[in-house]
Amino acid sequence: MRKALAAQTAGKSNSAFGAFYRRLRSRLGSPKAITATAHKIARIFYKLWTSGGDYTDPGMDYYQQRYRERMVNNLHKKAIAFGFELIPQPSANLVS
Repeated sequence: MRKALAAQTAGKSNSAFGAFYRRLRSRLGSPKAITATAHKIARIFYKLWTSGGDYTDPGMDYYQQRYRERMVNNLHKKAIAFGFELIPQPSANLVS
């Protein structure tokens, strides 16, 4: 219950967890996004607890940039698989 509450609260923040939660909520719905975010928080907590490390939030912008890079790389791989070539536009105005 507490993990779910932490995940739901993180969804309202401007953190990497918040961006993760909002991305999943738009695709899967709120209950599954809460569960996935709670599991992510629990895994990070366990790793930090066992290693004695500190957590520094990379931030929402960093998370969204990494997500965009993953999407572009996946599109590039799919284009190559179908025999196409992606050519980036110099002044692409993307809506985020």
